[in-house]
Amino acid sequence: MRSFFIKNKIQIVFVVIGAIGGFLYWKFVGCTSGTCVIKSVWYWSTLWGAAVGYLVGDLIVGLIQKRKKKKDETSM
Repeated sequence: MRSFFIKNKIQIVFVVIGAIGGFLYWKFVGCTSGTCVIKSVWYWSTLWGAAVGYLVGDLIVGLIQKRKKKKDETSM
């Protein structure tokens, strides 16, 4: 279980940052009328923020792995 957290630490960090960002977006911007599906309640904004954070973190990990693979191929 510990290796899962070590292996995916970048994604986990970005999920947490995204969740915090989503919550803060709801808190300070939000939708007071209640007609906005994502912004009307805190948990939807937090979940969407976490999802976007995961996608950004996964993109960064993919770019790092691609760069590392390319570097390893050129050094051979």
